[in-house]
Amino acid sequence: MAPQVTVDSINPKVIECQYAVRGEIVILAQKLQQEIQAKPEAYPFQEILYCNIGNPQSLGQKSITFFREVLALCDHPAILAKSETQALFSADSIERARKILDQIPGRATGAYSHSQGIKGLRDTIAAAIEARDGFPADPNDIFMTDGASPAVHMMMQLLIRSEKDGILCPIPQYPLYSASIALHGGSLVPYYLDEATGWVLEVSELKKQLQEAKSNGITVRALVVINPGNPTGQVLAEENQKAIVEFCKEEGLVLLADEVYQENVYVPEKKFHSFKKVARSMGYGEKDIHLVSFQSVSKGYYGECGKRGGYMEVTGFGADVREHIYKLASVNLCSNITGQILASLVMSPPKVGDKSYESYIAERDGILSSLARRAKTLEDAFNKLEGITCNKAEGAMYLFPRINLPKKAIKAAEEVKTAPDLFYCRRLLNETGIVFVPGSGFGQVPGTWHFRCTILPREEKIPAIVTRLTDFHKRFMDEFRD
Repeated sequence: MAPQVTVDSINPKVIECQYAVRGEIVILAQKLQQEIQAKPEAYPFQEILYCNIGNPQSLGQKSITFFREVLALCDHPAILAKSETQALFSADSIERARKILDQIPGRATGAYSHSQGIKGLRDTIAAAIEARDGFPADPNDIFMTDGASPAVHMMMQLLIRSEKDGILCPIPQYPLYSASIALHGGSLVPYYLDEATGWVLEVSELKKQLQEAKSNGITVRALVVINPGNPTGQVLAEENQKAIVEFCKEEGLVLLADEVYQENVYVPEKKFHSFKKVARSMGYGEKDIHLVSFQSVSKGYYGECGKRGGYMEVTGFGADVREHIYKLASVNLCSNITGQILASLVMSPPKVGDKSYESYIAERDGILSSLARRAKTLEDAFNKLEGITCNKAEGAMYLFPRINLPKKAIKAAEEVKTAPDLFYCRRLLNETGIVFVPGSGFGQVPGTWHFRCTILPREEKIPAIVTRLTDFHKRFMDEFRD
């Protein structure tokens, strides 16, 4: 019998879902990289400059020494008994590793843990959340996950019953959300961030889109807010957050707060405030609002993407619903132990007086200050280019410039059945080796075009990116000038 699995017979939800961050442009870039290695003289550039994804260590960012020392000791506890360990590892990393190992079943990172994560590590995370926010946190509200993505999928599985259930999602948005909503059979209800005011989230826009969804027979279950923003880089003002909390309370919506960039704030006039802190400061407790906060070890100043650590803090749900959230977690047995340890470390790093404190602060601040400089350099460069405007990078790891493409360029894109921003990004890659992600992969106001650029390439490579981009953009605009 001939094979029965074809594109026509697989789950249509899989076909519907898209993830632009690793989409067509990246696949083309990987192919070009192989061709350059085989035949370097074939291209006017000798390396691919990946500005497409928030993957800091792949672009040369160093890991935090204290975190890696603790992980090494936990992964290979026999080192702790060796005489030379005291000279190779800091005293506080040894102490922390011993404490963590005492909390792990069998003192082995290769063992399964409780499906929510190791209790002692959840205790550490809850204490850190409480210290950050000034309000109580319960370790039983913490669900450890392999990065934030599985936690997002888990909540979509929980909330979406059919295509008649909708999730309010920002446009532009991180494509994980649109992909997850599609995979779980729900409807994405878009709300547009206001580019003209620095990507502000207007509650009037939320109300408008909610009413439109209702008129179309969609039951909106939750609101996704990404703060700091991905791909837009804005940091919400506290008053804006209060209005969002009030909206969710009034409408009975679950507030899904993507807070994985909470350490990435680059402007002194803005501060990160967790939505839980904001809600509690308004006097709203467990019985007033459903709130889920996502955190990851992949972002911040640590950038430990490959370690796959993260958690969600789930508050405001009844015990009966919590049982089903736990069931979803238990189906996956548990998240990886190394990622769990790292999640506890990023939330509870060395403190004043600890042996590693000064070196840790130097590493952390060095990374964050460099990111801020890179963001400003790229922002300024974009704003100098003809037809491109770029909002200020207040936080996160990205810029999302708007490009006003000439009519001839749009027509040329249409002739090859390609979105105009994809057409631009493909040409940019082929001529310069720079990898940007087209804005159409994140969503944008119809008739506008953007691209997302990370600020993560090493600082010494940023001038080369600016030069290559500037030269290309001039050629492109001259070629397609109206």
